[in-house]
Parts: sequence; C-alpha cells; structure tokens
Amino acid sequence: MEQTLAGRTAVVTGSTSGIGLGIAVMLAGAGARVMLNGFGKPEDIAAARLAVAEAGDGAEPHHSTADLSKPAEVRAMMVEAEGVLGQVDILVNNAGIQFTSPVKDFPEEKWDAIIAINLSANFHAIKAVLPGMQARGWGRIVNIASAHGLVGSPEKVAYVAAKHGVVGMTKVVALEWAQSGITCNAICPGFVRTPLAEVQVAAIAKAKGVPEDVALKDNLLAKQPSKRWVEVSEVARMALYLCGPDTGSLTGAALSLDGGWVAS
Repeated sequence: MEQTLAGRTAVVTGSTSGIGLGIAVMLAGAGARVMLNGFGKPEDIAAARLAVAEAGDGAEPHHSTADLSKPAEVRAMMVEAEGVLGQVDILVNNAGIQFTSPVKDFPEEKWDAIIAINLSANFHAIKAVLPGMQARGWGRIVNIASAHGLVGSPEKVAYVAAKHGVVGMTKVVALEWAQSGITCNAICPGFVRTPLAEVQVAAIAKAKGVPEDVALKDNLLAKQPSKRWVEVSEVARMALYLCGPDTGSLTGAALSLDGGWVAS
C-alpha cells in the first residue's frame, strides 16, 4: 500500500474489532502510527494489536481502555495519545452501541448511554484534538455515522438521534475550521458485515425458521437495495481517502455507503 500517511498519527475509537479495527489496519498500512481504543477479551485485543502491527511498521500499537461514556476518560485518552504518539493528526470517532425498543418503552439509561458513547464522546474527543491540529495547520477528523444519521427507523430513537447529531456536529466543525487545514467528514454506512451483525442474522434465522441468507435479505437488508452487506474494507478505504493529503477541500460531507438505502 502506498505510504500516503507516513509520519502521521491517528486515534481510532472502538477499534478492537469490526469497523474500527478495519480502519486502524488500513491507516497503519498507509504509514500512520495508530492508537487503539476499546473493550474486549485480552486475547481479542492482543489479536487486534498484532493485526495493526503487521499492517504497519511491525510495532504493536498502544491500546487505551478509556470508557467513552465518561467525558473525563475521553479527555484523558486524548492527552494519553499525545504522550504516546507525540501528536494526533487524525481522529476517527467510530465507537458506538445500539439498543432497540419503541419510544414509549425505551429505557432512559439506554438513551443516556447511547447518546454518551455515540454522540457526546465524539464532541469531547474533537474538542480535545483541535488545538494541536490548529497549531500544526493540519488535521483529519472522520466520524463514523450511519445511514441512520440521514434517515429514521422505528425502535431506534436513541441511535437515530445520536447519528443525526453526529452528522450535524460534522457540519459545524467543518464550517468553523474551513480555513485551517483541518477537515471533518462523516461516513454513513448501511448494514456492515461484522461478527456482531452476523450473530444477529443467525438469531433472526433461528427465530423465524428460515435460512440465514433469507433472514439477511428479508430483515437486516430489507432497506438496502443492493441486498448485500457493506464490507468493513469499503468503510476503511473511504476513511483512508478522507484522511489523505489530497482531500483538503472535502469537508462537512456526510458520505453514504449504504447500497442505495438513502437513495430509495
């Protein structure tokens, strides 16, 4: 892979698995030094660190265990990142959680947790890295939003509200820093093939007594016209492009990667 990010540093939240890990591996492969963040079993975190190391310069990346539902830990993580990496050139806000329920039954503690991790953590991380990016005159901020940042779905009130907020935040940051060398964009994927999503398909298939491919197309991908998963590699490649040296004029965008979902 071309070393377009050689000498750059990056923090990717929620990067011990799934989309976040895919992005971390992609950035490392392009030459960036990456700090990981997220929870998981020790062996899974070790495997994630090894994957990033093998994609990059061979050195295992630092891993932060910051709980992104706690603003103080988000801020501390960014200070930690500057200490470990020397500076933070790239911030990818990827961490997120989900819970589904009708609004009238939606647990308030679930609302608070989803808003804290999916939305507020992005704000606290962005605020923490902006001064350093401003001083250096360069920065790339990528927020992993969702198709649900552009459209709604029943029983996902907190997730949809948070992801709409992420898209709005992206636009504000882009406008405020448009002349600074700092860009801020959002990627809005549809349903992405991750281990967690594949478990959901298996559960739906079992509950409905249908094959997994039928469960996938008729349920999880019902709104996705392509009727296929978005692959982690597709999201990661888009993130890499947004973090590159030739995207200074691309800012404030909410980029759909959803198999035609929001076009339908």
